[in-house]
Amino acid sequence: QVQLVESGGGLAQPGGSLRLSCTASGFFFNQYRMTWARQAPGKGLEWVASINSGGSDPYYTDSVQGRFTISRDNAKNTLYLQMNSLKPEDTALYYCAKGRPQLARETWRFRAMYDSWGQGTQVSVSS
Repeated sequence: QVQLVESGGGLAQPGGSLRLSCTASGFFFNQYRMTWARQAPGKGLEWVASINSGGSDPYYTDSVQGRFTISRDNAKNTLYLQMNSLKPEDTALYYCAKGRPQLARETWRFRAMYDSWGQGTQVSVSS
């Protein structure tokens, strides 16, 4: 069955960096768009970044544009999120999600466009 396992979260200082990883199994990773989303305490789900099956055509939410970079290594079945210039408002539980084949730019923020999720990795940004 599909498994997505996130790692790399932790505590960082404002202005610091973290790199998240999401290791996938149970499906042909190189055939699906993958997305990172996050949920801060007491807030709704926020879509962070998405990348197509070949590792191009990234989408970013405005609040992370220029600070975060999404990438993937299809040979390793792994999705990454490089997070630089971290801010306290980046504190959240970060999830990776496997997109359905129909997922497109117009629909990447629709929860129904994803069929599998990881358990999440916690990122805390504080001095």
